[in-house]
Amino acid sequence: MIEDQVAAETDVVTKLSRESVAATVAELTSMITAKGMRLFAVIDQAAEARQAGLELPETVLVMFGSPQAGTPVMAASPAALAARHHLTADLAASLVGLNALTDALVASERPDPGSVKARA
Repeated sequence: MIEDQVAAETDVVTKLSRESVAATVAELTSMITAKGMRLFAVIDQAAEARQAGLELPETVLVMFGSPQAGTPVMAASPAALAARHHLTADLAASLVGLNALTDALVASERPDPGSVKARA
């Protein structure tokens, strides 16, 4: 049985499974593949936390979806996402770094690949 819990402030939906995390992830990834969806990544967040010297309950992030449906959502600005999820100023500040990084990337001078000519 899966139980849905919705946090009203953030619209986050938590689904609790009676199976283990490993079994639930295995079944979910199988269902994703069977439906023809893209499985982008499976990340063991608890293992990553351990490598950083931190503790986290058994947690696995399964990233999946449809590029056609998800791209517009991903294109939303980090500020809008921070506001939507009511992030504290400290947490929102970590998203601001994404803008600085990508601004620096697009501001750096790189030759247009179409304008580079081979020399004889």
